Amino acid sequence: MGGTVALLADQGHDVLLLDMTDGCPTPRGDRPTRLKEAADAAGILKVKRHLLDLPNRRVEHTIENRYKVAGVIRAHQAQVVFLPHPEDAHPDHLAVTRIAEDARFDAKLTKLDMPGDLGRAPIYPKWLIYYYCSHLRRVPDPTFVMDVTSTEQRKMESIAAYRSQFADNPLNMQVPEWIAASNRYFGSRIGTRAGEAFYTKEPLGLRSFSGLVS
Repeated sequence: MGGTVALLADQGHDVLLLDMTDGCPTPRGDRPTRLKEAADAAGILKVKRHLLDLPNRRVEHTIENRYKVAGVIRAHQAQVVFLPHPEDAHPDHLAVTRIAEDARFDAKLTKLDMPGDLGRAPIYPKWLIYYYCSHLRRVPDPTFVMDVTSTEQRKMESIAAYRSQFADNPLNMQVPEWIAASNRYFGSRIGTRAGEAFYTKEPLGLRSFSGLVS
C-alpha cells in the first residue's frame, strides 16, 4: 500500500509506519542493511516509521504485544489503522493482524497505561482497513480501491529501496513486476492508471459522491 501511504502523506495526514520486526533473519541482508532500507523507503514515501522490534519469524499474539501496539496507537492518536488481510499463510502476518485488531480495543481502555503511550489519552481508532500482503495464491476481493496514480512512482521507488530483498535476491527479483502489474489491474477496475486494493469488515460511510472516481 505504498502508493496510499505516500498519497495520505501528500494530503497532510500524519502517517506512521509501525515495523513489528526488523525482518531478520532473512536470506539476504542483515539488521543494519534492513534498517537502512526501511529508513530509505520511509524517506521516499515522506513518512515516519517506528520499530517495535518483535522477533522476526516468531511473532506471537499475546497480551504483552497487544499492549505494545496499543501504546503506539495512543502515542500517535491514530484514527485509522491499516493491517494485513486476515487470510494469509504467513504466521507472522496472521499474528500481526490479530495483535492489531485487539490493540485497537486495548488502546481505549481507561485507568490502564500502555507501554510507550507518552501519557496520551485512551483512543479507539475509527477504522480498521486491511491491505493485501498475502502468501496465499488468492485473488483479492476488495471493498474499495484507492487511486494511486499520482504516487505510484514513489511506491515503486520505495520498494526498490529494499535492494537486499529484490534486486540482490534472485528468488524475488520478479516481485516488483508483479506489484506493478497489480497496480495496473486494480487501476483498470476503477478507470485509472494505478490502484491499490483494500478490505473493511465495517461499512464505510459517505457524505457525498464527490470523492468517487468516475
